[in-house]
Amino acid sequence: MQEFLSWPFFEDKHRALATELDAWCAANLSHGHGDDVDAECRALVKALGQGGWLRHAVAGTALGGAADVIDTRSLCLLRETLARHDGLADFAFAMQGLGSGAISLAGSDEQKARYLPRVAAGEALAAFALSEPEAGSDVAAMQCSAIDDGDAYLINGEKTWISNGGIADFYVLFARTGEAPGSRGISAFIVDAGLPGFEIAERIDVIAPHPLARLRFTNCRVPKSQRIGAPGEGFKIAMRTLDVFRTSVAAAALGFGRRALQEGLAHAQERRMFGATLADLPLAQAKLADMACMVDSAALLVYRAAWARDQGRPITREAAMAKLMATEGAQKVIDAAVQLFGGRGVRRGEIVESLYREIRALRIYEGASEVQQLIIGRDLLKNGV
Repeated sequence: MQEFLSWPFFEDKHRALATELDAWCAANLSHGHGDDVDAECRALVKALGQGGWLRHAVAGTALGGAADVIDTRSLCLLRETLARHDGLADFAFAMQGLGSGAISLAGSDEQKARYLPRVAAGEALAAFALSEPEAGSDVAAMQCSAIDDGDAYLINGEKTWISNGGIADFYVLFARTGEAPGSRGISAFIVDAGLPGFEIAERIDVIAPHPLARLRFTNCRVPKSQRIGAPGEGFKIAMRTLDVFRTSVAAAALGFGRRALQEGLAHAQERRMFGATLADLPLAQAKLADMACMVDSAALLVYRAAWARDQGRPITREAAMAKLMATEGAQKVIDAAVQLFGGRGVRRGEIVESLYREIRALRIYEGASEVQQLIIGRDLLKNGV
């Protein structure tokens, strides 16, 4: 058992979960992947479903979930462990949770019964369609519209940077219904792939290969039964969903950072130079010490936030601190590992090279680092230390 699992944030069920998943990952996953990322993601979702891990990404035991309420510590342990073994597996797991999170939180009984069991089993891929070309961090600037048309809504507009775009079976989409200005006039919908008027406008290639796409809607008719919650509640539903999963982004970054530290430490102990090993050099020891401090600092912040949320406490500041420090710290730890590896560190196929590509996006999505700084600063000014 890894030492951090003995921390008081965890219960025995969390320790057992992490240990079991670590063994499963060692037997089933690898940081290396082929060229067909879409096929690999589908295969990973299927494997994660068959392994029983996706049950922790949805709520409701009667619907295939591990518990009636998503356990944040379990979610974070799962993401940290998956990320430490395989970034694409973490991505596949995370999108099942984020893509269906609004349904778990605010869906009707019929919606939950229709979608969540398939998500938990790995039989349906989910996606979360919030961002637009001119509305990323500023969600209130959303332009995609949903016009009331009797028993349905007509959706027009675009979404971009949508994870699982092009391979998802359904998308939780947020569009402006106009009940009020700004964020109060947005509603949430479940949009099945393949509906007339819904197309994949562009597939987006990024430095760490993941399925991403720009979506286009042209008079796409979505039944009113597919709306999640009441009209105008979409922004609140989106924020509630992100609140659940934001801490888990920090956990994924922690997993990447922890793997980089492990790789850097092993390499330093094995690499012969100047008649000794790299690990014998004081500069290398200092670098490893800094890396270890950043990893443990991030872990303490991540699991403090996860524990507090599971106690029912508001964690606006704690989650923002965890995401900011874990993602920024992991970037530094991974960069240091690449430096320890020297020329090997930038060779495609090396684990530290793949980690270097994986970590960069985490400092941006689900709230960029600068947004987290604003959240923390405003909370301090409002509530004090």
